[in-house]
Amino acid sequence: MMNRMIVGNLVHRPLRSLISVIAVALEVTMILLIVGLSLGMLQDSRIRTAGIGADVLVLPPGSSFIAGLSGAPMPIKIGGVLAKLPHVTSVAPVITQVTSSGTIEIIAGIDLPTYESMSAGFHYLSGGPFQGPYDALVDDLFAKSKHAQVGDTIEILNNKFRISGIVERGKGGRKFVPLTTLQDLIGAKDKASIFYLKLDDPANADTVVDEIKNVPGMERYVANSMAAYLAMMTTSNYPGLSTFINVVVGISVVIGFIVIFQAMYTAVMERTREIGILKSMGASKFYIVNVVLRETALLALGGIVLGILVSLGARAALAHKFPLLQVVVAGAWIVRATLIAIAGAIAGALYPAFKAAQKDPIDALAYE
Repeated sequence: MMNRMIVGNLVHRPLRSLISVIAVALEVTMILLIVGLSLGMLQDSRIRTAGIGADVLVLPPGSSFIAGLSGAPMPIKIGGVLAKLPHVTSVAPVITQVTSSGTIEIIAGIDLPTYESMSAGFHYLSGGPFQGPYDALVDDLFAKSKHAQVGDTIEILNNKFRISGIVERGKGGRKFVPLTTLQDLIGAKDKASIFYLKLDDPANADTVVDEIKNVPGMERYVANSMAAYLAMMTTSNYPGLSTFINVVVGISVVIGFIVIFQAMYTAVMERTREIGILKSMGASKFYIVNVVLRETALLALGGIVLGILVSLGARAALAHKFPLLQVVVAGAWIVRATLIAIAGAIAGALYPAFKAAQKDPIDALAYE
């Protein structure tokens, strides 16, 4: 009986019910998409870094743990020192440069033989290795997003580069140019941003990290095993990312709270006489509160389902339109968004529910 009455109340006011459902859906969609975009970028970076295949990486003193943002402050000759350490089989110097032409991206300057020695090497989908100093390799996602093909010309750091090869994604960067070319372009001759080390056994990574720190002059350099480095790639370690996510969640909760509060408060005011009839028939305060909160929960559930469906649809649309954008709609965040939306909706309905329960039945019946 109660459930039929609740559904009837919502159907009787379709526009208000629809607005409330859309508000909750917007709350859920904001959380899932914006958080999903942040997590997607982080996951994409983690996968591509792991795909390099190195066991240890060395960064400049005092650098951020985010590889690629340190410039090129290390002498290339450090690679020779690292190569002499026990268990080290190969050293790959890499120079990076951040560019913001169009979108923010990191250009990687690599020595192709040593870089490929970190793993099984690039998997060329078309084309092949560098043939000249102004050749570039791009990954398949970049090629797809720009409709680029081997032989096309692209601009990197205000210089024209020919695409010599399109490689499978997941090997560190999206654009690769010869190490010496990038050194010349940014005025960092004989410098490197990162040294990647391949070991005879990944289990020796911690031992090699300790050995690096014991090398005279290398005490201040940042050395990490790849496993430890990847473990640090979380939202809490990226500057401002956790705060950004918390702000997004907070704004989403406020939106849901305000709309649900307004909808349920107005509904209670409009149904004053109805509430009086229920109370005159013996309905308790708990019964009245239960009716209002059930209506709210039903609106919230409708909004949650709609929000999840919109988020999944938007993720597919973004992946098609912007292949470089990675959006992760994680199951854990679907659960969190659901709980957040329900909690916000119930919180918004509590005052209207208790106000309805406190109404005097005689005054309510006399209400016009």
